[in-house]
Amino acid sequence: MKKVLIKIFLLFLLSGCAFSLIGSGLETKPVKKSDIEGTFTVILYGANHMNDLKTIAILDREGDEYEFEPYAPEFEYRVKKNLTSKDAITEAEKFVSWHHSFNRIWLSKIIDPKGRTIGYEVRPLYYPWDFGFSDVLDIDYFIDGKKVFIRINLIDAVERQLSGEDRGGILFD
Repeated sequence: MKKVLIKIFLLFLLSGCAFSLIGSGLETKPVKKSDIEGTFTVILYGANHMNDLKTIAILDREGDEYEFEPYAPEFEYRVKKNLTSKDAITEAEKFVSWHHSFNRIWLSKIIDPKGRTIGYEVRPLYYPWDFGFSDVLDIDYFIDGKKVFIRINLIDAVERQLSGEDRGGILFD
């Protein structure tokens, strides 16, 4: 029993450190919709329940050396291949705008270590009075060989708020 617990502990420890061990994080920069051209695979992550704020669309440029993959179970996202830039953007905007607190879209280009644009992210921005922030996502991109892994989380304050841990105000012991 003790060996099993040690193995489980090591598994959690290693999975938590996995992103620090593989490649480097990628940079994102704002982009205009009119600058997005090409053919894309669209990854639609989230929108799995009524209050799923961990929702984002990734436009993976087809024909380059990288393939994007969410660091998540396959049931948490859907993939649509071979879409024109216009269709990819339309699909992404429709997907991320469903939440009742949705305010607007934020577009960013994803840049590889050589400074090339390898994809785009389409983020929903929410009304700040609902969650305390417009941008509630904490997204990291890591390259491992020809794969770009995407780690998608909520920022800590919003995660605490949704889980009921953060009730506001000051706590006294």
